[in-house]
Amino acid sequence: MGPLPVLLFAVTSPGLSQLQTMLARFAPTELRADTSALSPADNRALAKLVDAARVMNDLFLAQLWSGNPALAARLRKDTSPLGQARWHYFWLNKGPWSDLDGHTAFLPDVPPRKPLGARFYPADMTRQEFDRWLGTLPEAERRQAEGFFTVVRRDSAGKLALVPYHREYGRLLERAAGLLREAAALTGNASLRKFLTLRADAFLSDDYYASDVAWMDLDSPLDITIGPYETYTDELFGYKAAFEAYVNVRDEQESARLRAYAGRLQEIEDHLPIDPQYRNPKLGALAPITVVNEVFASGDAAHGVQTAAYNLPNDERVVHEKGSKRVMLKNVQEAKFRTILTPIAARVLPPSERPDVSFESFFTHILAHELSHGIGPHQIRVAGRSTTPRQELKDLYSAWEEAKADVTGLFMLDYLYGHGMPAGPRGLQRLYTTYLASAFRSLRFGLTEAHGKGMALQFNYLWDKGAIVARPGGTFAVEFTRIQAAVRDLARDLLTIEAQGDYAGAQAMLTRLAVVRPDMQRALDGLKDIPVDIEPVFTVK
Repeated sequence: MGPLPVLLFAVTSPGLSQLQTMLARFAPTELRADTSALSPADNRALAKLVDAARVMNDLFLAQLWSGNPALAARLRKDTSPLGQARWHYFWLNKGPWSDLDGHTAFLPDVPPRKPLGARFYPADMTRQEFDRWLGTLPEAERRQAEGFFTVVRRDSAGKLALVPYHREYGRLLERAAGLLREAAALTGNASLRKFLTLRADAFLSDDYYASDVAWMDLDSPLDITIGPYETYTDELFGYKAAFEAYVNVRDEQESARLRAYAGRLQEIEDHLPIDPQYRNPKLGALAPITVVNEVFASGDAAHGVQTAAYNLPNDERVVHEKGSKRVMLKNVQEAKFRTILTPIAARVLPPSERPDVSFESFFTHILAHELSHGIGPHQIRVAGRSTTPRQELKDLYSAWEEAKADVTGLFMLDYLYGHGMPAGPRGLQRLYTTYLASAFRSLRFGLTEAHGKGMALQFNYLWDKGAIVARPGGTFAVEFTRIQAAVRDLARDLLTIEAQGDYAGAQAMLTRLAVVRPDMQRALDGLKDIPVDIEPVFTVK
């Protein structure tokens, strides 16, 4: 797939100087979240929620690798300069493999690369063995084996067997559930109390449906997302959900301003550039948008590149019935724009294009990206079977879906700006120019990270269409006579492959386009002194 744009450290045990260089790729950045408007009861509940969120760190460490908990305990005890640097970088990655370097090891005496299946499957299990075993299971067990909330282990006879999350991680989940119930007893907000109570129950049963619905209905100044959600860590199949938490404070003024976008999602769905048979004639009733400031993040939400927004839940039943919720982490996005994107734009764009890079466009495209996760194909039929794009695209799904959301988000905003949505001065120019600058920000995450891999696909497709062009001094610009048609074509290709569950088609396109070509590599090489991402320093005032 080509070299990773930031694959700098091939050795498995870098010394202190190398580790300091690796750490410098993350800029310590203070994140402020104003909690002064919270009631005294919610402020007390907030402390319990942060404690519950810390349990997600322990859960994620256990999910990533069986040796993680013991390794973490050992690293904490080493107070030498090298030991402190190793612990710092371990905690940034939540394991001994560097997310920015292709998940390669930076500590001695560990596997050279993160296991593709993390700790969700036996270390010696192959895809072929799993598929053969899957074919022997009754339908209900097959759904569990491909589902979010089970791990696969070997029984006493060495055969594959399913273990539900609530048994595999019982002690930690009981602790998290208890803290959620304590927070529920403290808050005066009925919707928050309901969600926390149902989510505590779900931790002990693995039935997350009712609590996902309650999370969709959550209307509280104190906003929390906690549980097993994203499947990026499962690189083997993309089936298993990793534990994470975001503890946030809602920005009601910004949330209200953005609700106009959610109100037009059905209109966007009805005009998607795909065969009409693949469009959803009736999206879920809800598509809430919540703008928040992050107070604390943990687990899968707090390793490597930091999340700027998220779209949940991932349960297709809830998405089909209720829609999905988009949560915009405004203070995180502001930090990324100021610390990372602005200096990147000064390097990769011609001087005449740089004034069009704006936080408003960056923020709005992230919103459109998250909204786009909720439109397009979700329930599909392949060879007469009812299934989903996630199940059919398997290990390719995460990168593919991120690319689809980026490009469909561009299509969405282009459509809305042409159909009554105010775009502001030079709206389209600002949208596409900011997107181009941000492409280099995402590419630096590497091709083993879903967003980076998806962005490489997008960039090379648009380059081949002449929609992105080279300019003097190794810079790049948008070709505005071609970009709109190219985005439409790419959205069509990405959405159609999802609608058809076409694994071979997705694999062929990723093999051809999800690579780092020479011009791109030269530009990335010129960004090495700019941090790749932020390292949040949480501050509550």
